[in-house]
Amino acid sequence: MAGVSRTVLTTTQMFSRFVTNTSKNISCKRCFSVTRPVQGEKPLIGFIGLGNMGNHMARNLVSKGYPVLVYDVNTAAVDGLKQAGAKTASNPAEIAANTDRIVTMLPASKHVQEVYTGNNGIFSKVVKGTIMLDSSTIDPAVSQDMAKVAEGKGAFYLDAPVSGGVNAAKQALLTFMVGGPDSKFPEAQEILQNMGKNVVHCGAVGTGQAAKICNNMLLGISMIGTSETMNLGIKLGLDPKMLAKILNMSSGRCWSSDTYNPCPGVFENVPSSNNYDGGFGTALMTKDLGLANNAAKDTNSAVSLGQRAFEIYTKMTEKGYGGKDFSVIFKILEEMSGPEVEKKKKEFFDQ
Repeated sequence: MAGVSRTVLTTTQMFSRFVTNTSKNISCKRCFSVTRPVQGEKPLIGFIGLGNMGNHMARNLVSKGYPVLVYDVNTAAVDGLKQAGAKTASNPAEIAANTDRIVTMLPASKHVQEVYTGNNGIFSKVVKGTIMLDSSTIDPAVSQDMAKVAEGKGAFYLDAPVSGGVNAAKQALLTFMVGGPDSKFPEAQEILQNMGKNVVHCGAVGTGQAAKICNNMLLGISMIGTSETMNLGIKLGLDPKMLAKILNMSSGRCWSSDTYNPCPGVFENVPSSNNYDGGFGTALMTKDLGLANNAAKDTNSAVSLGQRAFEIYTKMTEKGYGGKDFSVIFKILEEMSGPEVEKKKKEFFDQ
């Protein structure tokens, strides 16, 4: 989740306070209607998780004219959405009691489990017929477990992870990978198309997550490759902008080079030109690569580069770069270059 206060909390610490921060009395005090809107009216959408991505996603729903009811453990993020026109809830259960359309955007599997199944979680007050769209990137098995619980309550859970990054979230250009029953995809698409450009039905629940972890494994690998390439070219005397231009009109072109270049100054409005702040955190990339590697083990799939990327990002997180955008690998490679490069590499990656 995004947000920095005077007392800095990690994402995990913030969510560990979920139960203690939520109200013990979950009776509704706001009296929102959960009845279907009349023709022409936009339905109330609940949104839980206002981090770097979720904040912009929720704002896009508000800007498209949807009434939105939000919750997050970060009160500053909630206040920001309230100023933008959203209504606020005191816990996920209150959202579930007051709307039959819910979107969640959370950091990891354990946070999804807590928000959905906790004492004041969504399932404690979910309305029959509710459609729940989880845009978190988590273990596909967890998505399947949540779908089973939802089914037992007469509701529908679909996994709908996203790709595109913070800028795409701001501009409503995300790609959603949706896993769920065919009959519910049109309803999901109706909501998600307000936050993204592409909404793709991948199959049953869990297949959206499968597509996302495959995508992010490739992304992690390509970011390392792009960073090594940019660093080498600069050391060979090439201007970084010119090098990026060549790459992006040649066979080495990829999203990490033509949209999210890790070298500062090549593009504006990307984390590398903002001290690697904002964007997609290294710790989150490490988590996603861990999911991909676990899936590879479960399916006996060979992912040599995926495994090495996981090891590199794990080491970066351990070295204190977890809160920086994952493109910070360029800075690390740049700083370890020099006469003792092999020694520096060994000290950083192999200790």
